[in-house]
Amino acid sequence: MTETDVAVVGGGPAGLSAALFTAKNGLSTQVFDTDETWMHKAHLFNYLGIESEDGSAFMEDSREQVEEFGVERHQETEVTGVAENGDGFTVETDDGEHGAEYVVLATGADRDLADDLGCGFTDEDVVDVDVTMETTVQNAYATGAMVRAEEWQAVISAGDGAAAALNVLTKEKGEHFHDFDTPADAE
Repeated sequence: MTETDVAVVGGGPAGLSAALFTAKNGLSTQVFDTDETWMHKAHLFNYLGIESEDGSAFMEDSREQVEEFGVERHQETEVTGVAENGDGFTVETDDGEHGAEYVVLATGADRDLADDLGCGFTDEDVVDVDVTMETTVQNAYATGAMVRAEEWQAVISAGDGAAAALNVLTKEKGEHFHDFDTPADAE
């Protein structure tokens, strides 16, 4: 079984945002992506900082960006199960098992993995999370459309992914963590 600090299930804006933050800040991160994101049906005019971009092109740019920070992407890899294992989580895929201390679920409106993991749900039948996107299962996070009844926007999902990642980093660093870059940080 391969091991990682953070396993992200889903490679849309929420999942890749979470992966970017965790990998950028030193946590080994794997993303499992079936490439079924709604972004392939989108054209971005309402995403801050992007005047106009095809959703598929945005996804390619996002994938390249996370790879530059060392994210290990498992493209076209379906996660068939996620379970607690005493030390974290076991992520089951069609190509084997992967262990992770933290798991970020970013599977759009498909909430089956969260349900199987035992995450709580709200009266609106969405995954119950706190402000940091942590579910009722410790160290398991849910993001994007799986936690929202109607607000299914790429920019909101990316923010959810970032919130989850910052909470993981806060736990790992032992103090409230901010990912704030300055011009001097840029290469």
